[in-house]
Amino acid sequence: MPKLRKSRIREERIRNEIIVDAYGPEEQSLGWYYYLENKIKFPFSARCTAARVVSPLRKGETVEVRGLAPEDSCTHDMLVLIRWHGRNVAVPLSQLLTISADDSTVEAIGDWHYWLAQGHCF
Repeated sequence: MPKLRKSRIREERIRNEIIVDAYGPEEQSLGWYYYLENKIKFPFSARCTAARVVSPLRKGETVEVRGLAPEDSCTHDMLVLIRWHGRNVAVPLSQLLTISADDSTVEAIGDWHYWLAQGHCF
């Protein structure tokens, strides 16, 4: 993911709302999980921006995102549940861009993409 220009507003929100008091990767992942759980309104439509080895989606494919994957599945990456070929499948949120979503959802997913683009990970 290409590095994005620093955003003071996003940096402050991430530091003060999402990873506040997080002392390691496990606490950071929990902070992100609960932030996304509270801010994202499911379901929403999204488009795959890049194929990934860990996901069945192809670039350009559109999906309905139904919810966050279970908390214990999100310790290394934020995963969301989609309906794909009749099955519920978890895919990385990082490979999806919203097509139709409310402002809160767009902002939260943008925060996640921004954080990753700055080189952060768990």
